[in-house]
Amino acid sequence: MLYVITGPPASGKSTWIQAHATARDIVIDLDRIAAALTGPGAPQWNHDPLVQRVAQRARFAAIDEAVKHVDDVDVYLIHTMPSPKARARYRNAGAQIVTVDPGEDVVRERVAAMRSPAMDAVVTRWYRDYRKGGSRPVTAQTSRSW
Repeated sequence: MLYVITGPPASGKSTWIQAHATARDIVIDLDRIAAALTGPGAPQWNHDPLVQRVAQRARFAAIDEAVKHVDDVDVYLIHTMPSPKARARYRNAGAQIVTVDPGEDVVRERVAAMRSPAMDAVVTRWYRDYRKGGSRPVTAQTSRSW
């Protein structure tokens, strides 16, 4: 099965996957890919634009290959803001789309504590475009106690 995990930055998408995936499953997470491509001491988030570009290319290749194997393993793909075209592609592949959103206030607190100030604009865009201007939490509880 292909699971596409969406939600604003710092909403708990990776934590949701940790709670559901097994060691045999495939997890495609841009942050994890970028971390694998950088040296010791590199930030966990807020990567250099060149690192982001290389990681994006690796992510696209991983998606293309992983969807060929959804009958054998579960594939978990983090995609914060999939376009309508990407959503259609995922649905055509039989994906289950899961939205992780503990609420805008929680997300903004986490972003302020852990991410660059530029990420606040991504949060604003996510709530504007995906929640049509407001938050309605879709996870039963916050995913972490940060």
